Amino acid sequence: MRVIAGTYRGRVLKSPSDQKTRPTSDRLRETVFNVLAPRVSDSRFLDLCAGSGAIGIEALSRGAEHVTFVDKSRRACALIEENLDLLDIPEEQTEVLALTAENFAGREHST
Repeated sequence: MRVIAGTYRGRVLKSPSDQKTRPTSDRLRETVFNVLAPRVSDSRFLDLCAGSGAIGIEALSRGAEHVTFVDKSRRACALIEENLDLLDIPEEQTEVLALTAENFAGREHST
C-alpha cells in the first residue's frame, strides 16, 4: 500500500496483519481523490473507520491542513500512529481517536 500523490507520493505504508481491517485499494483511493482534489487543499479531513490511515494520509499528502483519524480498534490506531511516524507527519496536523463512529458522532467538535 502506497501514497498515490502529493508530498508523500510513492511512500509505502504499513498494512494491518489481521483480516478485520481491509485497506482501501490504491486504485479506489486514486479515484476518490480525483473527485475530491479541488476540496482537499487546506481542508480539515475526517478519516472515519480509518484502519491503516491510508485515506487520511493521502489527504495530508495532497494538502489537507488537518486530519482526524477515527477507528474503534486500538490496534488500528496504533498502526495509524506508526504510519504517521514513518512519514514524519507533524503531530499538530493529526488526531487519532480510538472510538466507534457512533461515539465520535455524538461528541462536540472544534472547527
